Amino acid sequence: MRKFWQLQWNDRLILFEAILMLALSVVVIAILPFRYAGKLASLRVGHAEPSSEERALAIRRVRWAVLASARRVPWRAMCFEQGLASQLMLRRRGVASVLYFGAAPADQKSLAAHVWVRDGDTNVVGGESASQFAVLAMFPPAVSYPSPRSRR
Repeated sequence: MRKFWQLQWNDRLILFEAILMLALSVVVIAILPFRYAGKLASLRVGHAEPSSEERALAIRRVRWAVLASARRVPWRAMCFEQGLASQLMLRRRGVASVLYFGAAPADQKSLAAHVWVRDGDTNVVGGESASQFAVLAMFPPAVSYPSPRSRR
């Protein structure tokens, strides 16, 4: 706690936001069907697109806050929770990042799943092991197809 109080107010604020977003992510993942978590990760960007310097700073700060908070919260904050929290925080800041959901064989009878967030070529969270996973879904989707109901 002493380290927390030694931080500047804007660092404390983003850490608090990360903790709230991680908590929200835990609840969303535990309670809602996957498609709703995907819709949440695909929410529109909150602000106008930031400059490249502001964008890079936002990505660094969100990554730091989410990773630091995820290590210290008293609940499970694995890649899915970290990815959803990062995605929500970045989109609030105008950064149109993408949340990826992937899978890979873990052994002969099971699959391992992983979530990571990228902004263009920049890994935000979870990207260090992303190359081992096949992408199953992206939020927001790269291409939006009309729903079967709208074709009628």
